Amino acid sequence: MKTEISWNDFEKIDIRVGTIVDAQPFEKAKNPAYKLWIDFGSEIGTRKTSAQITVLYGTDDLIGKQIVAVVNFPPKQIADFMSECLVLGAVGSDKEVTLLTPGKAVENGLAIG
Repeated sequence: MKTEISWNDFEKIDIRVGTIVDAQPFEKAKNPAYKLWIDFGSEIGTRKTSAQITVLYGTDDLIGKQIVAVVNFPPKQIADFMSECLVLGAVGSDKEVTLLTPGKAVENGLAIG
């Protein structure tokens, strides 16, 4: 288990639901990954990210999938691509990632809290 955080620390994290609108192989990444474009609704818009989720997902599986992501990290350069959010997933023992998704379809941009 990681270090305990305060409720105030948790409240600083902006976690939202978004829909993947495009997914492409990320050839220049060090580890196998995809480039994702995610629609977080009118308030936030579309953000892009790199995700190491190639073990369990193909690009065709991802288009239209709702996911959960942190949207208030600063942008991070990954090879020639600027990542603007962090997709959340459960990481298995072999480092395979299962994406976190809402149980039912919801409006893009809804906050997790």
